[in-house]
Amino acid sequence: MMKPMSKGLALVVLFMAAALEAAGDALVRSGIRSTAPHARLGFCLAGAVVLFLYGWTVNTPPWEFGRLLGMYVVFFFLVAQILSVLMFGQWPTRGVLLGGALILCGGAVIAFSN
Repeated sequence: MMKPMSKGLALVVLFMAAALEAAGDALVRSGIRSTAPHARLGFCLAGAVVLFLYGWTVNTPPWEFGRLLGMYVVFFFLVAQILSVLMFGQWPTRGVLLGGALILCGGAVIAFSN
């Protein structure tokens, strides 16, 4: 039987998974939008590898799937917004920020409830 993961380590793993998923999505998006065939293939293949690593990272630990994946949504939202600005120059709208505030509140409820 595996020892349960500490809350701090679980949050680090969830953040890593969110970073991998958002980065993989951004790589695939860059590949789809690229006009150079080699760049298109390279970005898409890199995205596929990174998305596989995301799937491995988020599904390997022995945690309560529903609860921690609920927390994962918070990390994914934050990382996705950062990558949206840095990679695509797309700033979140007022609606995205409001929805994001609700996501953060939901994550806090999940994190601090028993």
